[in-house]
Amino acid sequence: MSDTEPTAGEPTAGETTAGEADEAATEAAQNVVDEVTTWEYSAEKETIEEQLDDGLDEAGVQVGDAERDRLVDEIDDVKGHEGEGSPRVHEARPDDA
Repeated sequence: MSDTEPTAGEPTAGETTAGEADEAATEAAQNVVDEVTTWEYSAEKETIEEQLDDGLDEAGVQVGDAERDRLVDEIDDVKGHEGEGSPRVHEARPDDA
């Protein structure tokens, strides 16, 4: 066995680990939240929910129900605190996870 061959359980070249996939999903979800916050923060809460859900679907990522609800509430709260910016996504995962 050569020094360049992966050991059992290690990803091979080009493969990503679950942690890397979750990190990429969280970054993609954050991009969606940033966009929705920029364009929809003054909209009705239902519009924020719809745009967030559509963006997450388009990005191929998902967040848990509690995380989604928190993000919607915090985006909606930007109406009264425009200088605060986008809420932070704490955890997301790829749709196929």
